[in-house]
Amino acid sequence: MSLPQQLRDESDFDQLPGNIPVTATIADIEERKGFIDYFRFVIEVKTKGNSKYLIYRRYRQFFALHQSLELKYSVEAQPGYYTCQLPVLPGKVFMGNKKEIAESRIPELNNYMKRLLCLPTWVLLDDLIRMFFYQTETDSQQVPRALRRLRPPTRRVKTVKPKTDLFSAPRAEAVFDFSGSGRLELNLKAGDVIFLLRRVNADWLEGTVRDKTGIFPESFVKIIKPLPESDSDEEGEASKNGKRAQGSYSCLRCYLLQPEGIDTRDICVEEDLSIQPSYEDLLSRMREIFQVEDIALNYRDPKGDLIRIVDNEDVALMVQESKQTGSKVKRPVNQYPWELLVTHAKDLTVYNTDY
Repeated sequence: MSLPQQLRDESDFDQLPGNIPVTATIADIEERKGFIDYFRFVIEVKTKGNSKYLIYRRYRQFFALHQSLELKYSVEAQPGYYTCQLPVLPGKVFMGNKKEIAESRIPELNNYMKRLLCLPTWVLLDDLIRMFFYQTETDSQQVPRALRRLRPPTRRVKTVKPKTDLFSAPRAEAVFDFSGSGRLELNLKAGDVIFLLRRVNADWLEGTVRDKTGIFPESFVKIIKPLPESDSDEEGEASKNGKRAQGSYSCLRCYLLQPEGIDTRDICVEEDLSIQPSYEDLLSRMREIFQVEDIALNYRDPKGDLIRIVDNEDVALMVQESKQTGSKVKRPVNQYPWELLVTHAKDLTVYNTDY
């Protein structure tokens, strides 16, 4: 295996454990549909022990790693013996096409990782770097969608799709019109026939209509031929085992509180239940869901009072408090333990101001 020059010259390289990463290359990018749509990098990692695996990282994870390393090792922030010259990370980009931004970052991030893994061995042993390149259980469960840079070019072979017996396929008929609130959700017209793929949770299904695949609430359709019991029971089995089925969505329940009543929505995202979204991402998604611009985000504290969220620290507090109270409320296995309550920004009557 070809190793970085600096590592080959170091006498203590042989003392490093076999699971230390020595090279990392971006194999592809994948679009994900979370609280906001984003791209993540599929990274092929090779270790000193010649093992090879894939990890999936967002730019924000690169940024967080670099900030932590700067505080710990940069000469400017921490003058002393244990400092080093860190590689330059490409900066944040706030405007532009997300796919083009991700594509343009590939060579820069490849160079960043190459230089990072050429740092002294005592830096490579730091938990910050080891955890970034470590293949988590979530990483190992992912199925890469393309890996175009790992696969050699091949001649395209025309394939004949097998004919599907439409009358035997699980399917449903839309009873009401349904307008999806995001790219994950299907748009349905009353009378549409949807071919069912699987059950997302107790309230949502995934299916195909007019060559488009997405999710939709079961309450808007009439089941003509149900999914096989194994598929329908998948969510229940996952709940019993305390795990989410691979490839399933995470669902967030949110409410819009208005004088005329409460509008309840369940949104599904391709995000892990452990994620802590940013305040700006949540605010942007709620504006999209409820089609209201001037809104405020809130959550209920353990006492039942409404607490307004104004920044990322408030989001962290909401997530932390939900872990303490979440065990008291029975929720589906793929539903977030915290809920969002959306109010009009100028409406202060919803808060408990009695002392």
